[in-house]
Amino acid sequence: MRSRYAAYALGLVEYVVVTTDPEGPAWGEDPDVWREGIERFCRGTRFVGLQTTPGPIDGDRATVLFRAELLQAGHDASFAEASTFVMRNGRWLYHDGARLAS
Repeated sequence: MRSRYAAYALGLVEYVVVTTDPEGPAWGEDPDVWREGIERFCRGTRFVGLQTTPGPIDGDRATVLFRAELLQAGHDASFAEASTFVMRNGRWLYHDGARLAS
């Protein structure tokens, strides 16, 4: 989770893509549109902080709870999420997330 947050903060679009589960709902259908959306989000966001709490690991699935502190156009865009990661070929990949009340 921390590495993906850092990748967004640094605008490392390819890292975000390769750490996303291609079998999950977060995978972009149109790669060019998906990458452009990630780039736009990175450029338009100030990444202020991240707090994470490890959740349960069940075989090849794990949950991470996090709160990302963000600013967009000077406004608070922070959010909290329960993220699901799956192990594929020895790597943890972001599968999906559910927003939490923050």
